[in-house]
Amino acid sequence: MKKSVIIALTFLLVSCGANIKSNFNEQLKPLTIEDKVAFLDIQNKVPEGAKKIGNAKFGDSGFSTDCDFNTNLISARKLARANGANIVKVIKKTTPDLWSTCYRITVEFYYFSGDVTKLPQYQLQIN
Repeated sequence: MKKSVIIALTFLLVSCGANIKSNFNEQLKPLTIEDKVAFLDIQNKVPEGAKKIGNAKFGDSGFSTDCDFNTNLISARKLARANGANIVKVIKKTTPDLWSTCYRITVEFYYFSGDVTKLPQYQLQIN
Protein backbone atom coordinates (compact mmCIF):
# COMPACT_ATOMS: atom_id res chain seq x y z
CA MET A 1 0.00 0.00 0.00
CA LYS A 2 2.74 2.42 1.03
CA LYS A 3 4.69 1.71 -2.17
CA SER A 4 1.68 2.37 -4.43
CA VAL A 5 1.03 5.74 -2.72
CA ILE A 6 4.66 6.77 -3.31
CA ILE A 7 4.43 5.72 -6.98
CA ALA A 8 1.16 7.65 -7.43
CA LEU A 9 2.59 10.80 -5.83
CA THR A 10 5.73 10.58 -7.94
CA PHE A 11 3.61 10.22 -11.10
CA LEU A 12 1.53 13.27 -10.20
CA LEU A 13 4.57 15.43 -9.46
CA VAL A 14 6.43 14.43 -12.62
CA SER A 15 3.43 14.94 -14.91
CA CYS A 16 2.45 18.47 -13.85
CA GLY A 17 4.08 20.21 -16.82
CA ALA A 18 3.18 20.09 -20.48
CA ASN A 19 3.98 16.99 -22.50
CA ILE A 20 6.70 18.01 -24.97
CA LYS A 21 7.74 16.06 -28.07
CA SER A 22 10.55 17.60 -30.08
CA ASN A 23 12.44 16.64 -33.20
CA PHE A 24 15.57 18.36 -34.51
CA ASN A 25 16.99 17.42 -37.89
CA GLU A 26 20.05 19.55 -37.21
CA GLN A 27 21.68 20.68 -33.99
CA LEU A 28 23.66 23.90 -34.16
CA LYS A 29 25.96 25.45 -31.57
CA PRO A 30 23.89 26.23 -28.44
CA LEU A 31 22.99 29.88 -27.88
CA THR A 32 23.97 31.77 -24.75
CA ILE A 33 21.54 33.45 -22.38
CA GLU A 34 22.50 36.78 -23.99
CA ASP A 35 21.48 35.60 -27.48
CA LYS A 36 17.99 36.78 -28.36
CA VAL A 37 15.25 34.35 -29.42
CA ALA A 38 12.25 35.70 -31.36
CA PHE A 39 8.73 34.36 -30.81
CA LEU A 40 6.70 34.41 -34.01
CA ASP A 41 3.00 33.79 -33.44
CA ILE A 42 0.75 32.33 -36.12
CA GLN A 43 0.28 35.67 -37.92
CA ASN A 44 4.01 36.55 -37.88
CA LYS A 45 6.07 35.54 -40.94
CA VAL A 46 9.36 33.65 -40.85
CA PRO A 47 12.00 35.88 -42.47
CA GLU A 48 13.45 35.02 -45.86
CA GLY A 49 16.64 32.99 -45.50
CA ALA A 50 15.81 31.45 -42.10
CA LYS A 51 16.77 27.77 -41.85
CA LYS A 52 14.34 25.32 -40.22
CA ILE A 53 16.17 23.01 -37.83
CA GLY A 54 13.36 21.34 -35.87
CA ASN A 55 9.87 21.31 -34.40
CA ALA A 56 8.02 20.48 -31.19
CA LYS A 57 4.53 19.80 -29.89
CA PHE A 58 3.42 20.93 -26.44
CA GLY A 59 0.43 18.96 -25.19
CA ASP A 60 -1.41 17.98 -22.06
CA SER A 61 -0.14 15.03 -20.04
CA GLY A 62 -3.50 14.60 -18.32
CA PHE A 63 -2.33 16.15 -15.05
CA SER A 64 -0.70 19.27 -16.47
CA THR A 65 -1.00 22.48 -14.50
CA ASP A 66 1.79 24.79 -15.66
CA CYS A 67 1.00 24.89 -19.37
CA ASP A 68 -0.28 28.34 -20.31
CA PHE A 69 0.86 29.93 -23.59
CA ASN A 70 3.74 31.94 -22.07
CA THR A 71 5.06 28.98 -20.04
CA ASN A 72 5.06 26.79 -23.15
CA LEU A 73 6.94 29.50 -25.07
CA ILE A 74 9.52 29.79 -22.29
CA SER A 75 10.06 26.01 -22.52
CA ALA A 76 10.30 26.33 -26.31
CA ARG A 77 12.93 29.05 -25.91
CA LYS A 78 15.03 26.72 -23.73
CA LEU A 79 14.80 24.01 -26.40
CA ALA A 80 15.66 26.55 -29.09
CA ARG A 81 18.74 27.82 -27.28
CA ALA A 82 19.97 24.28 -26.54
CA ASN A 83 19.78 23.43 -30.25
CA GLY A 84 21.04 26.71 -31.73
CA ALA A 85 17.71 28.12 -32.95
CA ASN A 86 16.97 31.84 -32.57
CA ILE A 87 13.36 31.80 -33.83
CA VAL A 88 10.41 29.94 -32.34
CA LYS A 89 7.48 29.98 -34.80
CA VAL A 90 4.02 28.94 -33.57
CA ILE A 91 2.28 27.09 -36.40
CA LYS A 92 -0.70 25.69 -34.48
CA LYS A 93 -2.36 26.86 -31.27
CA THR A 94 -5.30 25.29 -29.42
CA THR A 95 -6.66 27.25 -26.49
CA PRO A 96 -7.80 25.62 -23.24
CA ASP A 97 -11.26 24.09 -23.45
CA LEU A 98 -13.56 21.54 -21.85
CA TRP A 99 -11.06 18.73 -22.53
CA SER A 100 -7.86 20.43 -21.40
CA THR A 101 -6.84 23.39 -19.26
CA CYS A 102 -3.60 23.69 -21.28
CA TYR A 103 -2.61 25.55 -24.38
CA ARG A 104 -1.57 22.95 -26.94
CA ILE A 105 0.88 24.39 -29.44
CA THR A 106 3.03 23.18 -32.30
CA VAL A 107 6.17 25.18 -33.03
CA GLU A 108 8.98 25.17 -35.54
CA PHE A 109 12.55 26.19 -34.72
CA TYR A 110 14.66 28.26 -37.10
CA TYR A 111 18.11 29.77 -37.26
CA PHE A 112 18.30 33.26 -38.81
CA SER A 113 21.60 35.06 -39.35
CA GLY A 114 19.98 38.51 -39.18
CA ASP A 115 18.91 40.57 -36.17
CA VAL A 116 15.88 38.77 -34.68
CA THR A 117 15.07 41.76 -32.46
CA LYS A 118 13.93 43.64 -35.58
CA LEU A 119 11.28 41.03 -36.47
CA PRO A 120 7.59 41.69 -35.71
CA GLN A 121 6.94 39.18 -32.96
CA TYR A 122 4.91 38.05 -29.94
CA GLN A 123 5.97 39.63 -26.64
CA LEU A 124 5.84 37.44 -23.54
CA GLN A 125 3.33 38.65 -20.98
CA ILE A 126 5.00 39.25 -17.63
CA ASN A 127 2.78 38.89 -14.58
